[in-house]
Amino acid sequence: MRTLARAATTQQVALVKMLGSPATPTKKRKRKAAPRQPQPSSKTEHDPRSGPSAQGQWLAGRYPMPLRPGQAVVQHMSYWLYLPQPRSDSAATDGWPLIVMLHGCQQSATQFAEGTRMNRLAEQKGYAVLYPQQPMRVQAQRCWRWYERSVQQGGGETLALAGLIERVCEQHRIDRRRIYACGLSAGAAMAAVLAVNRPDLIAAVGMHSGPVFGAGHTPMGALHVMRHGAAVQSEAAILGVLARGPMPLMPALLIQGDDDSVVRPINQQQLARQWLQLNGLPDGPATRVAVKPAGRGARRNAHEIHDYVVGRKVVLRVVRIAGLGHAWSGGDPALRFNAEAGPDASRMLLEFLGRHRRQRR
Repeated sequence: MRTLARAATTQQVALVKMLGSPATPTKKRKRKAAPRQPQPSSKTEHDPRSGPSAQGQWLAGRYPMPLRPGQAVVQHMSYWLYLPQPRSDSAATDGWPLIVMLHGCQQSATQFAEGTRMNRLAEQKGYAVLYPQQPMRVQAQRCWRWYERSVQQGGGETLALAGLIERVCEQHRIDRRRIYACGLSAGAAMAAVLAVNRPDLIAAVGMHSGPVFGAGHTPMGALHVMRHGAAVQSEAAILGVLARGPMPLMPALLIQGDDDSVVRPINQQQLARQWLQLNGLPDGPATRVAVKPAGRGARRNAHEIHDYVVGRKVVLRVVRIAGLGHAWSGGDPALRFNAEAGPDASRMLLEFLGRHRRQRR
């Protein structure tokens, strides 16, 4: 028992250090530089590191992040953008639908692209895919700081990501009615924060192994949420969002592994209640439930799909996967945080998101 207790304490300390890792300190300057405001210019260029193999364009760029209190030097967010090959369909007139993919802690944007294989599917379906990357100078483990109050209220990374999306829309033919935010773990939490703060920008959201929205506020608090959820805070957080003003429909796909010991399944249960509340739906049983058995040769885990339907539209889809830990379902197992066995989370995301678009105002 003492050994187990020591192991649990060690894991807790490691997670808190990961979430609370300070930015890499900069060298001391002889003279204090005057604060420089982020400049809007951000060029994109071809990136030869086209590891996520597909036939379209693989572009790289940098975007200036907003200054934080006491910060003198502007940090830049690197990002990669996949643009599929031109095709003769609605993209020619309306532009490409855009998926914003937000990596988890201890991942890079390119690793996330490779692990999820999203570019290959995007090429098939005609989607552009944006992969922002949290700078290590902002968070040493590349964790999005989804738990900070300022970020949850629309500042920090939320503001930077929204600005980056706007920039991509200005530079490329993007269908503004079909912009989707998705992520894994901390990236999933960040996708939720972005969606509730910018419903004028995001049409639907996909969260894989994501913590509950609106709680945490400190690294230790974030760890508690990941392990235990936040029942009281989660309801209050959505009420706070709704108090800001009318909220348009925000469809969501929630994917969670039953064996996830990092972000435990209680988070998905509370996220589902949050998104029902956000969309004005009663907290009750799903409209329909599909039970999928395991595939032959351990190629696919057994899983359940719970759909909450309004009219003929699935507003909330909750997927619970047996035997899956803290990893992207159906990903490339050669990379961390990816599980080879399906169901294929990337395909599920595209299938769900493709049915939703933001209404023009």
